[in-house]
Amino acid sequence: MAVSVPEKPAPTTVTRRVPGAAPRSRPGGSGMVLCCVSTILTPSMRGVVSGDGPQHRDGIRGSGRIVDDPGRAAGRVAEGRISLDTRGPVPSNLEQTFQVERGSESSRGRMFVPQLFDPTKARTMDEFIAELRLLKVWADNPSITEITRRVHRDWRRAGRPRGEWPARSTVGNCFQRGRRRPNTDLLLAVVQALVGPDEAVVSLWRQSLRAVLGEAEAAARVSAYDRLPARPAAFVGRADLTASAERALAVGGAPLLLEGMAGAGKTALALHLAHRSLAGEHPDTPVLFANLRGSAAGEPPADPAAVLETFLRLLGITGDRIPYDLRGRTALYRQLLVDTRALIVLDDVADREQLRPLLPGVPGCRTLVTSRRALPGLTGVSRLPVPPLAPADSVVLLRSAAGTERVTPDGPAVRQITGLLGHHPLALSVIGRHMRDHPTWALSDYYREPLITLALEDGVRTALAASDARLSHGARQLLRLLALHPPGEVDCATAAVLAGEPPAAAETHLTALAAEHLVDRPASGSARLHPLTHAYAEERLCIDVPATRIRQALVRLLKHGHHRGTTPHLDTRTLRGLHLPEAGVLRQLREGRVLAA
Repeated sequence: MAVSVPEKPAPTTVTRRVPGAAPRSRPGGSGMVLCCVSTILTPSMRGVVSGDGPQHRDGIRGSGRIVDDPGRAAGRVAEGRISLDTRGPVPSNLEQTFQVERGSESSRGRMFVPQLFDPTKARTMDEFIAELRLLKVWADNPSITEITRRVHRDWRRAGRPRGEWPARSTVGNCFQRGRRRPNTDLLLAVVQALVGPDEAVVSLWRQSLRAVLGEAEAAARVSAYDRLPARPAAFVGRADLTASAERALAVGGAPLLLEGMAGAGKTALALHLAHRSLAGEHPDTPVLFANLRGSAAGEPPADPAAVLETFLRLLGITGDRIPYDLRGRTALYRQLLVDTRALIVLDDVADREQLRPLLPGVPGCRTLVTSRRALPGLTGVSRLPVPPLAPADSVVLLRSAAGTERVTPDGPAVRQITGLLGHHPLALSVIGRHMRDHPTWALSDYYREPLITLALEDGVRTALAASDARLSHGARQLLRLLALHPPGEVDCATAAVLAGEPPAAAETHLTALAAEHLVDRPASGSARLHPLTHAYAEERLCIDVPATRIRQALVRLLKHGHHRGTTPHLDTRTLRGLHLPEAGVLRQLREGRVLAA
């Protein structure tokens, strides 16, 4: 049952007041929280519930409504769109669910609201503050003055000198986002002031804060320099791509985004272009390079504020002149780059939010950006997809890594190896090094199974897993189920059949996979897996998807394909025996060798 506040002011007669404070579950736990309407609504907007439904409301001075969407309300509180500094009128955009618990509690006017905060979910300081704001609402939304009084009381009892007691404004700052150097003692004192003397709960928040600060410390570690890394030693081919990139850089000075799948050679191309761009430049031309760790395994993406601090120091700004906030640092950074023809390389960008403050935003600067993600919605940049190598260039790279004496330029075995690897630069380098280090292996020994296994083992699997980890559950499941389809293009209808979802949902998942460059989306709108991504998906399918769901997907796929005459049929006896599809069985299916009995 939801309490509904009319859109327009409508004075009514109060039939019944809601009682005061109500018992709750412990914060930081799980389940539902018991509280009164008066905990959330101000006196002028208190709804009343009694028996089977809402009764009259107080006279409402303002417009607004309360709907069935607690998550949205939580987001509004966490984002600061609902003020936590006052007990005054609730903004008109307040939306919150009040779910009535039927029985004795509801008959006494009590109402249940879901517990919408969990400090263990926080990964950044801003997320921790968002959870703290929700805790404040849970705790009857005391004023900042009241919280300050409680903190003073607790610190006085703990024997802390009066000179250390925080001012009201300092306590209020604990609920503001954008904090870079939080006072951990005060934050935990605020938590205790909100939850009371429950050490288990305070300990949970303390552990979460430590984890967040550890993430923040890692994000603040920056790899930024005022020089370029060395030119790639094994850079081959890419002549057409280089020409296209240089034309894009020359037009209007817009940043150039090089995007593509993991291991496609984006960083190598960016450094190749950067070194070419610097040729003939004045030695005093500013150069800035940063590895933003957008897809680094086991490390958080670099904090753009920390990157800007390093950039500003490299540009000659002393620490006392560096603004504290991100906006101020961005403004000073852009001011310093005016009329400089600076060359900026931003490698491995995580997302738009990380990139935007680091773009120079002034004409004349040359900016190269690399990312595994498509970064949709980013305006004012030129985009250049980085595909796999051309077949001839693949052979050149393999020979460069393995040694020219090991690999002949025109042998059929070499062409087969490069083709099976999908002309993927990182995989070609991995296999080339293996050939160099294992001279007793003949080229014919690199048939498909060991070839793909070796390529995935040395970095390629890790790179693909980093992109995979950013997907939603539905998109991850579809990626794995796509391994059941023969190589080639998969249309949206077939993807929907595999996923067992409507075509619209399948299209959403395919779009997400394309954004991570885990599938290609040709002009036809279909999807195509790279051979290495297909192998990775096949490997994860057997680990992550229950056998029952795999069999169901196979049945749907084969019935769909049989109807269209495009996929070999697998009879029910074979499906019953397919407890868990091993790689060899899936390969036989793809190659059309598993037929009806």
